[in-house]
Amino acid sequence: MKKNIIFNKKSELLKALAHPIRLCIVKDLIKKENNVSNIQECLDLPQSTTSQHLFKLRTAGIIEGQRNGLEISYRVINEEAKKIIDILFP
Repeated sequence: MKKNIIFNKKSELLKALAHPIRLCIVKDLIKKENNVSNIQECLDLPQSTTSQHLFKLRTAGIIEGQRNGLEISYRVINEEAKKIIDILFP
């Protein structure tokens, strides 16, 4: 039973990263914290689409946001996700 929990957690992490946009977001956030506006401009996507991807990454425990006035600045907090990105993009 315990083994299934571990496999489920790892699987959820991989599912959250298994989208080109989310991979790009995480890769960029490892380099530098950023807010939604900057992430959106970099990806050339609508704000709503960017926010949906950020929500998925937050829900998976990969990133967290910190409010700075009116903006929320995001950063990667999941060490396993960082390792996966390092392997994929040496």
